Parts: sequence; structure tokens; C-alpha cells
Amino acid sequence: MNRKKILFAAALAVAATASAQTKDGGISGQMISDIQKAQKMTASDKALANAIAANAIDALAKNRANAGELDTHFSVETPSQSITDQKSSGRCWMFSGLNVLRANFAQRTDSLRVTFSQSYLFFYDQLEKANLFLQGVIDTAKKPIDDERVQFFFKNPINDGGTFCGVADLADKYGLVPKEVMPESYSTDNTTRMARLVSSKLREQGLLLRKMVADGKKAADIKAEKTRMLSTIYHMLAITIGEPPAQFSYAFKDKDGKAVGEAKTYTPKSFFQEVVGSPVNGSFIMVMNDPRRPYYKTYEVEYDRHTYDGHNWKYLNLPMDDIESLAIASLKDGRKMYSSYDVGKCLDRQRGYADTENFDYASLMGTTFGMDKAERISTFDSGSTHAMTLTAVDLDKNGKATKWKVENSWGADWGQQGCLIMSDRWMREYMFRLVVNKKYVPENILKMSEQKPLMVMPEDPLFQEDR
Repeated sequence: MNRKKILFAAALAVAATASAQTKDGGISGQMISDIQKAQKMTASDKALANAIAANAIDALAKNRANAGELDTHFSVETPSQSITDQKSSGRCWMFSGLNVLRANFAQRTDSLRVTFSQSYLFFYDQLEKANLFLQGVIDTAKKPIDDERVQFFFKNPINDGGTFCGVADLADKYGLVPKEVMPESYSTDNTTRMARLVSSKLREQGLLLRKMVADGKKAADIKAEKTRMLSTIYHMLAITIGEPPAQFSYAFKDKDGKAVGEAKTYTPKSFFQEVVGSPVNGSFIMVMNDPRRPYYKTYEVEYDRHTYDGHNWKYLNLPMDDIESLAIASLKDGRKMYSSYDVGKCLDRQRGYADTENFDYASLMGTTFGMDKAERISTFDSGSTHAMTLTAVDLDKNGKATKWKVENSWGADWGQQGCLIMSDRWMREYMFRLVVNKKYVPENILKMSEQKPLMVMPEDPLFQEDR
């Protein structure tokens, strides 16, 4: 038997084996044959394969026609402030929220500056998330361990993510402290190991609570046990993050970083009163662009992290035209805003520029990527992943936005001196959430935000927390 006949016989044997092993719906030998016949590898395809084997896909897909000098002028821009760095943590939502609060303080005082401690609020964020897990386990203890809601809690007992709602609830409840009073620790900059240990302990505690419920223990005894468990979590957080101060001495600084006046003694609550002045909750609305759902309806995310210790995450769903109008009104008055995006899509990290035309993946791969925003969300292909502070917009002669700028929390050396510029066409495709002060919201939209919310599930692809 010659070599060609041997190869042909081997191919038939493989096909026969594949057909014998394949159930209906699997890949059969015939399917493999049909797929392979459909491949038409041209000389250009072979060259591309060689290039992709040795280079990053983004480097090869970069659209050179869109890689010219970046226009950094903005017709409407809020005052700049120092850039923060969340390091290896998922706390972008906290950094963005506190950026907004310190910008509001700087605008109100003009000459004074302050940077708030992310570690301080993060401590209580983690403690409250631990309580959310333990109480959620108690409330669902009579359901089987493989119940969808029980698994929701045990799968992620604790995490770094959140939204501006968390900043509002935590700051109103626990106050604020300056960064100098409670600086970052290794575990706040690098949260993975701490989170794994705390999660493991919480799961162990959750099993014990389920057993207490199953054994018919009194509610008071279960509550007392939960309190003891939280004491253990508090201790773990105190030795990794640092214990929050009950009182501290602080002197404000001017624009040049020089102390102004005598240092005063504060508690976190009295410091909050001086720098913020009134509750954050009630001063804003959160709006979202979710083209899968009816617009001008209010929604509430069930079992958000604030279920027991604050407020569930609630938002009004609006078209992008309305969201941009709110953002422009706020920026024109010098007010920065919390906002969130699917930041990894079409992002030129070297230039700090996000635009839908940055990369031509379709030409590189010889196919199309045709899903719209609603389809990308529905299939988990896109969703809000990262919060940043909206600071500027460039308007054309008709008052329409052409590009936007945000302060990021990836350090001052990243992108455009720590900022990211976004084209308006990118903004409309990959922007999801905006928090805006009520003073910039028209009366009709305010009324819509106050309607009874429709409840939605936390597993929804769009309700992943910003990190």
C-alpha cells in the first residue's frame, strides 16, 4: 500500500471513529471534513497567521487611519485635580465617588484641597458585605444548598466592586477621613489574598448558620452568633487594612499643599460634616443606558450590597441623548460626575484614547462583529466594568458632544496624564451609568426617577459592580 492510500485509510478510520463517538449535535467526522473544505487559506491568510503568531492582536488590528495626533482641547472642562491609583484592587467605584466629593469640596472652598482615605471606607464596605453574606445565608437557610439564591451568596461572599450608591451610603453612615490619617496598606492595594481568606472564613461561618437554622435555634441566638462571626471578620480586616480611627487631628491644605491654620480634632462624622456638609443620599439620581429595557422606567437591583445596611442600587433607564444632556449641564457648572463604562473595548492604552475606530478586528479576522449594544449586553459580551470621573466635554457649534474626558484611577503616568479621552461614538456604545446631582435634572425626569421601581436580578449581565 502506497503512502497516499495509507493516509486515506487513516482519515477514513478517524472519521468512522468520530462518527461512532459523536452524539446528535456533536462534531462528527463529516462536519470536520466540511469545515476543513470551507477553509480557503490564501497567501495573505498565511502571512497574517505568521504575523499573529508573533505579535499582539491589537498591534496588528490598530487602525492607522485613526492613529493621528489626538485633539486634547475641550470647550467645557472642570478644574483638574491630582490623579489617584487603585493599584491591584477593584475599588474604582470608590475612587471615582471620592473624586467627585473632593472636587465638590474644592469648588465650594476654592482655596482648600483634601484627598479622602479610600482605605477607611473600604474597611466598612468589606464589613458590610460580610454582613450581607451572613444575613443572606440566614434568610435563605431553609432553601437547599444548590438553590440559585443560596449559590449567589456562597459563590462570591465578598468582593471589591461597587457603585456610587456604596460611596453615598458608607460616607453618610461612617463619615470620612483624610488619606494622611488612614493611608493605603499592602492589602488595600493588592486585595486578592485578603479577599480569598475572608471569603473562605465567611463560607465556613455560613455553613454553621445554615445548621443553626436547620436545628431550630432561636432567632436571638442566631443573631448573637452572627455578631461573633462579624467580630472575627472585623479582626481580619483590622490587621490587613488597618483599624479605622475614632478621632484624629488634621489641618487643611491649600492648592500648593501648605497647611492652612491650626490643626483641629475631628471624628470621621464631624469631618464629613465639614467637607461635605449634608447627606449624599437624596442629592443625586443614577441614570443608566440599557437599550434592552423600556426607557423612562426606574429599576432596582435586588440583593445589592446595601440590602441590609443602606439602599439597594436604583436607577432610571434613559436614552443616551438624555444622559448626555444631564452630563453637559453638570459639566457647564463645573461639577464632575461618577460614570461607568466597558472600558476595555476599543481602548488604545498607549494614547489613553477610546474610540470605536481604534482597531479593525473584522479585517484582521476576515469576518464581522455585528452585534448592537443591546445584543452585546444580553449575551454577556459587554457590560459596565469600570468607573471613572467624568470631567470634560467638547461641544460643536450646535452644542453636540464630539468627545469626552474622564479622570481614571490607574495612576498619573497612564494615558493622558492619568485621564482618558473618549469619542462620542464610543461613549454612546460603551457608557452605562452616570450619577448626577438633582439640581441639573429636569423636573419631568426627576419625577420618573421617583416612580415605584421594577425589581431586577443581580445576575443580570449589566448589573456587575464596577471594579
